Formats: sequence, structure tokens, C-alpha cells
Amino acid sequence: MTVPPKPESRPSNPNFSSGPCAKRPGWTLEALKGALVGRSHRSKPGKAKLQDVIDRSRALLNIPADYRIGIVPASDTGAVEMALWSLLGARGVDMVAWESFGKDWVTDVVKQLKLADARTFTAGYGKLPDLTQVDFKNDVVFTWNGTTSGVRVPDGEWIAADREGLTICDATSAAFAMDLPWDKLDVVTWSWQKVLGGEAAHGMLVLSPRAVARLESYKPAWPLPKIFRMTKDGKIVEGIFKGETINTPSMLAVEDALDGLRWAESVGGLKGLIERSESNLAAVADWVAAGTTAAFLAEVPATRSCTSICLKFADPKLAGQTPEVQAEVAKKVASLLEKEGVALDAGAYRDAPPGLRIWGGATVERSDIQALLPWIDWAYATVAAELVA
Repeated sequence: MTVPPKPESRPSNPNFSSGPCAKRPGWTLEALKGALVGRSHRSKPGKAKLQDVIDRSRALLNIPADYRIGIVPASDTGAVEMALWSLLGARGVDMVAWESFGKDWVTDVVKQLKLADARTFTAGYGKLPDLTQVDFKNDVVFTWNGTTSGVRVPDGEWIAADREGLTICDATSAAFAMDLPWDKLDVVTWSWQKVLGGEAAHGMLVLSPRAVARLESYKPAWPLPKIFRMTKDGKIVEGIFKGETINTPSMLAVEDALDGLRWAESVGGLKGLIERSESNLAAVADWVAAGTTAAFLAEVPATRSCTSICLKFADPKLAGQTPEVQAEVAKKVASLLEKEGVALDAGAYRDAPPGLRIWGGATVERSDIQALLPWIDWAYATVAAELVA
């Protein structure tokens, strides 16, 4: 394989991590100057800041007025765990998974909660399970966008409007980059660290009126730790959804979340955010179609993520190598991109097939994606010349 010369252009921002993700364009520490440091989150100004995060999130995402929105501990993982442990067990549950985190939720339900009436629908990396097999008489748990596989559900048409169970959706790498059909979703979670480039450790939890009714009418057979408890004496704890967090949040992180939300408003709201992310995906798709270095891990175009863009190498000679060689090539390509300072943290997730994962969320500039792609061609050719016969 002929190694091309190093590209001349470089991304202005080489941060392509899938979490924590790139800060919004132009971000500096000056954005945090209004942080309520040294003050209680339970003070009047503290609760106002937290409520502002909730209100701006509702407005940007077009969340219905009768859906409750809370700020919860432990990032998206904490939000999902709160939902699973608090809501499941009232009826059967269908678990739908096609990547690492979705499979973690399967483990929770099957091995930790040990729910007997649980069905599991899974698919390998790059594919979706057969969604027509899902029974909406049951509760249904799924990720909207597989962060580690780059595969998303194309829409909400597969979700029954007259469902009897609840739909519990992990939307951590979808919220603010994809259009979510709120009338089809009962529980939705995400974290600040993804599409808006916020800081980690805080999660968002959205509950439909149907989910609240479940919480108030059903008590799980297992004990719940304090940070999972959303009801008291059979009634929802309304304070959680009015900025009164269960535990202490970082007010620096809160200020950063507000900065990201204000930026989102300035670029056209949800429509602008979606356009930015889809434009990044389109740039990668054009490059894939025009070259021979890489292919999408997602096999069906309509299921390709516009945030966690997962790629595999397309060289037929590499496909004939052992899995160990394939993994070594991918690792060295990611390392070479990092050494050159053009792409940091761009390797595939540890459990995913060997390749690259390029974050294309709204805080990433299309020009940086376009500047990176020739470097991938160069890095692969450089590594393949050494390792691929």
C-alpha cells in the first residue's frame, strides 16, 4: 500500500471523544464565571440555576408540559438505573439491545433484578434487532442511539401508540441531536456530557404522566437506596423535578450546562443542533463513499448515528488477518492520530469491533471532521504498510 503524504490541514479542535465530548465552539473557562460556587444548591439562587437547566432543556427539546424533568446523580447511568429499579416488575419487560450499554441494562434486569418475565432481543454490532417482535403489552427498555456501535433506531414508528407498558429510553447520545417522539416515550434519560459538551456525573430523567402513575401505584419487591427514591408515602416527590436534587450537584457543572444550553439556543435550537450533527455525518459519508479506507459499522444507512460515528477499516487484506492483527492495526491508527494531535480519543469502544469512533455531535465543527478524514487515510496507510501483508 502506498502511503500518501501527511495532510497539510489539521482540525482546529482535535477532541473527538464520545464522552465527555467536545466543548461548544469558542468555549473557555470564562463561561463559568457566573457559577454559584461556595453556595448551597438548596439556596434560592442555587435552586433557580437548577430550575433554569430544566426549563431550557424542556424548551429546546420540545418536552410536553405535563412531563416531569429531574436532575439526578451518576450521569445517564444513574438516570437509567433509577428508572429500571423503580419502575420494572409491575408487568413483563422486553429488553432491546445492540451494543454495550444496552446489554448492561439487560444484565441489570436479568441477573440483578432477576425478573422472571423478561424477554431479550439483541443484535451484534452494526445491526438492529427485529423490532417487530417487541410486545408493547410489556414494558420496553432500549437505547435510542447505540453510543458504542453507531447504530440508532431510524424513528419511532415501531413503537405502539396504544402501548400498555412503559417505554424506557436511554437517549444519552441522541438527545439534542435527534428528534425524539415524546408521545411514544415514557421515560427518557441523558447526560450533560454528550451532545452539548457538558461535564459528567449529572443525569437528566424525564417521566411521562404514565410513568408517574406507575411510580405512585406500584412498589417494587426490592429495597431502593436513597438516590433511587422518587416517591414518598405513595406520591411522587415533586421537588426532584423542580431543581431540588436528591444529592449535591456541582454548581460549576450546572453553570457549564447552562452555557451549553444557551449556545444551543443561539445556533437555532433543536433544529440547528440536528442540522449540525447530520452535517457531520454527511461529511463522513461522502468520504467513505469516495475512498477505500473505511466503512460504517452500521450496515443500514437509515440507522447510522450522527453522533457516535463508528467506522471499520475496509481493506480486504486486513479482513484476511487474524483478529489480533486487526485489533493491533486499529489501536495503532488511533494512537498515530493522537500522536499527530489531529484526533484524541478516537479509538473504537473496548468491546466493539476494531475501528474508530468519531464523535459528530453538535459541538463538533464540520470543518474539523473534514480536516480529520485525510489523516485517517494517511494513518491507516502508514500502519498497514507495516502490519498488513
